[in-house]
Amino acid sequence: MSTDTGGTPDEPTPGTPGTPGTPGAADTPMAPERPEITRTTRDPAELRAHLEEWLAVHLPGARISELAVPENGMSSETVLFEATVPDSDGGEETLELVARLAAADDAIPVFPTYDLELQYSVMDLVRRHTGAPVPHVRFLEQDPSVLGAPFFVMDRVFGRVPPDVMPYTMDGYMLEASDEERRHMQQASVDVVAEIHRTPLGDDTAFLEYDQPGDTALRRHVEHWKGYTRWVAAGRDIPLLDDALAWLEANWPTEADRRPPALSWGDARVGNMMYDGFEPVAVLDWEMAAIAPVEVDLGWMSFLHTFFQDLTEEMGMPGLPDFLTADEVAARYRATSGTVIDDLHWFRTYAAFRHGAIMVRVIDRQIHFGDAEPHADPEEAILHRARLVEMISH
Repeated sequence: MSTDTGGTPDEPTPGTPGTPGTPGAADTPMAPERPEITRTTRDPAELRAHLEEWLAVHLPGARISELAVPENGMSSETVLFEATVPDSDGGEETLELVARLAAADDAIPVFPTYDLELQYSVMDLVRRHTGAPVPHVRFLEQDPSVLGAPFFVMDRVFGRVPPDVMPYTMDGYMLEASDEERRHMQQASVDVVAEIHRTPLGDDTAFLEYDQPGDTALRRHVEHWKGYTRWVAAGRDIPLLDDALAWLEANWPTEADRRPPALSWGDARVGNMMYDGFEPVAVLDWEMAAIAPVEVDLGWMSFLHTFFQDLTEEMGMPGLPDFLTADEVAARYRATSGTVIDDLHWFRTYAAFRHGAIMVRVIDRQIHFGDAEPHADPEEAILHRARLVEMISH
C-alpha cells in the first residue's frame, strides 16, 4: 500500500510503505536529511467528518475516536483511524482500521489509474487461499463523492516497516540486527512471496490479466509497462529506457515464459511488508498485482534492494551488501517452492527498466509541487541509470 506511516523504524508502525524507491530531490542521489515530499492534498478534518458519516451506515452507531493522516505515498493516500462500535452485549468494541484512498487528481499521481476494486479483491483472494499475512479487508466504496476518491477499509496491523526515506540501508533497526536476524527476515520474506504464488489461478483471478496483446502472461505484462513508459514520457525522448527495452526484447527469457505463470504481488519488497521483529505480519501495496512469471516478483524484490544499496554506497556508507542478493533470493525460493528460477538477471533488468519509468514520474511530480528543481533531461530522474547501463551491457 502506497504510504509512509510517519513512525520511526524502531517503533511499532501502523500502515503501509511508500511508492517504490522514492528518494530525495532529483539533483542528489540521496540527501543526508529526510527530504520534504508533497504527498497529500486532502484536509484531515474534512476526511474525518465524511468518513464517520459513511462508517455509521456500515457499522450502525460507529464513532471515530482517533484519526491520523500520516505522510502518505504518492500513488495513494491512507487514513489511520480508531472506531468505537456498539457490541451485542450493550457495550462497545474498538476497531483499529485503515482507509486506503486513490490519489486525488490534483496530487499528480504516479500511476494513470487506480483500480481499488482490483486491490481489494486480490487482497481478499490471497488471504482466503493462502497463508500469506494479508490484512483483512472489510469494505469497498467506489463512489468518489464520499471522500473525494474511491477507497476501501481494512483492519490495521501493527509492526515495523523498513523505511524508504531514509532507506533502511542507511539507518534503522535492520542495520543494528544480527546476521542471523537479517537472514531470517530475508528467508521469511521470500517465503511470503512463494506463498502468494500458491494462489490458484482460474476464473477468480482473470481480473488480474492485463488486457494487452500477447500470447503469454509475460508478453502482456511487458506490453502493459511499455504503455506506462509512453505515458510517463509524454512525448519526451528517454533513450536509456528505449535501450533497456530493446535489450529486454533481444534477451527474452524463453524458459521462464514457458512455465505457467502465477499471481504476482507486483511490488514485492521488504519496504512493502510489516514485521513483528523480523517476522512478516502484513503484505501491503497491491496496486501492481497481475498475472506473471514468479521471477517478476523475485527480480523486483532483489533489484529494489540493489537500488537502495547503490545509493547508500554512493553516500559512503556500507549498507547491507549481502542482503537479498539475486543468488540468495533464487536459492531460498527454490528451497521453499521447488521451482528453479530462470534468468533472474533478465527479471532484475526488467525491474530496473520499470523502476526507471516510475522514477521519471516521481520526479515530474516533485517538480510540479516545487520539491525538486526542473531539469531538461528526464534521464536525470533515473537515479540508478549507471546500474541500468551496466545491466544491459551483459
